[in-house]
Amino acid sequence: MRFAIPILVGRILRALARARGGGSAYPGYIVLKLVPDFLQHVTRQFPNGVVFVLGSNGKSTTTHMISEIVRAHGLRVFTNPSGANLPQGIASALLSEVSLTGKLKADIGILEVDEAFAVELAGILSPSTVTMLNVQVDQLYRFFETERVATMMLDTAALSTANVITNHDDQFLDAYTAVEGQRVLRFGASTEVVAAAPNGLQNADDFFAGADRAQTTADAEVVTFTGDGATIAFAGDQVPVRLPARGLHYAVDAAAATATASAALGEQFRPDAVTKAFERMKPAYGRGERLPIAGESAEFTMFKNAASLQLNLDALPAHPEQVLMAIDEGTPDISWIYDIDFSNLDHVDVVSGDKAWQIAIALEHAGVRIGRVEPDVESAIRHMQGLGATTTGTKNFIVNYEIMMIARKALGHPDLEKTA
Repeated sequence: MRFAIPILVGRILRALARARGGGSAYPGYIVLKLVPDFLQHVTRQFPNGVVFVLGSNGKSTTTHMISEIVRAHGLRVFTNPSGANLPQGIASALLSEVSLTGKLKADIGILEVDEAFAVELAGILSPSTVTMLNVQVDQLYRFFETERVATMMLDTAALSTANVITNHDDQFLDAYTAVEGQRVLRFGASTEVVAAAPNGLQNADDFFAGADRAQTTADAEVVTFTGDGATIAFAGDQVPVRLPARGLHYAVDAAAATATASAALGEQFRPDAVTKAFERMKPAYGRGERLPIAGESAEFTMFKNAASLQLNLDALPAHPEQVLMAIDEGTPDISWIYDIDFSNLDHVDVVSGDKAWQIAIALEHAGVRIGRVEPDVESAIRHMQGLGATTTGTKNFIVNYEIMMIARKALGHPDLEKTA
């Protein structure tokens, strides 16, 4: 019963935070202060173990995909919102999944984890499976070097107790070799599929990679890609999937999710359940999501760095009719924006957010027409509402995470990202 009072206190704090419109990790912080071994006690109860998902981009989407595949096999899943990927955030998210005695209600934990805290968390949670998605240029103001991020991921993978899933197309991650007792599966896209991508997969280069590096093959490979659909070759099967959003990066994430689910489920895994899971899968929160606006749909394309913006722009239909583009201080350094290929955009109707003028200058240099610069996001959304109907029924919102949250609220969807 030593967990009862800390869990009750945490739940009260969590309810108060949500009532104020927040999704605070503070309740988890308090619980861990009161019961330091809360995470170890709870997560060791997962019969199917704990999965860690790491990567510069695609963590939330892939975590969502793995969760839905595992659910399609009849298991109960605990997973964390993308904003709850530190120890206190995971503890806070667990508060709704445990009884007052600390008993868990799920069969498996599938967790998106911040790379900087992954080794620390692995020491606490002992993941049975670690999935490494990609190393891409991201948050250099925080991490300084892509090599440093790669080392964080590789060190975490070495702590997996059973399985490591890694990216065959990533020079840093493909170099991983199993430690004793581990099984390694690789995912990726075929040479032909990657060659057809306008700007490739955007994985960072390992400039110290030797030409004599051992050649590997992908166990789960995207062999066909049609924009919003793909076929994954895995374990002798051709697994068709309908993607929750457009883009080759979503197809590669689907291959990673398929390999991860197979490793975590073992003999329970069924390829047909993968196809069924993707058939009913909705987009992850704010990522390819469509919300009503002025009788049409606002389609959210979310990014946080050059790689995610480029891959999402490449996936857009050429020259979308109506476009809002917005970035705020949630993405502190956007100097990379001058490296972006904006050729899929012939115009942007309104540029918004704290970085509006910086975006506008970059678009001007790229020859993209700008209708209006409006730093206030809610005013920019009202402008989009007043533009009239499109022939496609879609208004495109290209935004970073923080703007996505503001825009969802402005469109009448203030709900926070939830555990699932």
